[in-house]
Amino acid sequence: MISSDHLLGYALASFVLIVIPGPSVLFVVGRALAYGRRTALATVCGNAAGNYVAAACVAFGIGTLVERSVSVFTAVKLAGALYLVWLGIRAIRRRKALASAFSGVTEGRGDRHAAGAGFIVGVTNPKALILFGAVLPQFVDRAAGHVPVQMLLLSLVSIAIGLISDSTWGVAASFVRSWFARSDRRFELVGGAGGLAMIGVGLTVAVTGRQS
Repeated sequence: MISSDHLLGYALASFVLIVIPGPSVLFVVGRALAYGRRTALATVCGNAAGNYVAAACVAFGIGTLVERSVSVFTAVKLAGALYLVWLGIRAIRRRKALASAFSGVTEGRGDRHAAGAGFIVGVTNPKALILFGAVLPQFVDRAAGHVPVQMLLLSLVSIAIGLISDSTWGVAASFVRSWFARSDRRFELVGGAGGLAMIGVGLTVAVTGRQS
């Protein structure tokens, strides 16, 4: 049902979007520094579950419309592209946010609470909604039908990449806190580069993708 080209293309697009520091990464990093690696990984698992719930909602909502209407498909794509560009600009303007995440420490309530908090962040993450609602449909074979099912299957690729990426951020944060703390400039460079990458992805989405 899903060609290898579509699968690889979506995996690459997902990777670019997911590794860019966003709400989920900031939250995981903050948890890692405040409570340690175990709590951070519990947060990552909850976030992944929330992301998949968001993917399911998008698949059975937008997915059905995309399957039936090329105009809706195009509108969703352009809206998502514009929003990605806006997120990129905001990331550049707020590139000190990573430093703020590293400095925020609050009282924890255990792994279950961490997973629940991660779920909320994941299901409400605007970047996840854009990934599943605007980018994902570009890699679905509309002619083959069953668009929602294809979206659910492809979204598992994003979930897997997100688990690996967020876990890496969380584990790394627990080891390199002192190194990052010595220079806020390092956080700014990461945030600025991520913003530029997001703008690039948004522009690419706007000018490419299936139209029929």
